[in-house]
Amino acid sequence: MKNKTEKNQRFSQYNFLKKNRKGISGVVAAVIMIALVMAVGVIVWVVIRNLIVNKLENVGSCVEVFDKVTINSRYTCYDTSEDEFHFSIKVGDIEVEKILVAISSEGSTNSYELSDVDNDDLDSYPDSGDDVLVPGKNSGRTYILSISTQPDYIEIAPIVNGQQCEISDSLFEIDSCWDLA
Repeated sequence: MKNKTEKNQRFSQYNFLKKNRKGISGVVAAVIMIALVMAVGVIVWVVIRNLIVNKLENVGSCVEVFDKVTINSRYTCYDTSEDEFHFSIKVGDIEVEKILVAISSEGSTNSYELSDVDNDDLDSYPDSGDDVLVPGKNSGRTYILSISTQPDYIEIAPIVNGQQCEISDSLFEIDSCWDLA
């Protein structure tokens, strides 16, 4: 009987040790899995955070432009006697590098850039001899474009810190200059 009891004790000790080993392996596996999940989570967070920060920096320049670069509809009109389109742009309390102007007429749209470099396609109003430049901070300018038909609409989009912003203003009803007089 002693042999059988010894065998049972050895067998039970063996089973106990074997169960402990399996338990330890399960705990170690769980810890490793948790560590891997956390590492992957950190890597994903860093990548997504960098993408978001870069996008927010680009958008940040344009957020402050909202409602600060506008078309002055009072001085925007089409002069039928001279075949000229007069449009006026106001810039509020913001520094703008350039302004892109899109003018649509007869189904085609032409774009013009107002910047610190004179634009040959446009003239300044009232004296066409002045340089055609982008309006400065808290100012406005009126421009003249020779065009044979009355435009359908005008849209403007400012460029701030090298970033082109969304369309800040548009005008879809262009009056005759004679109606405004």
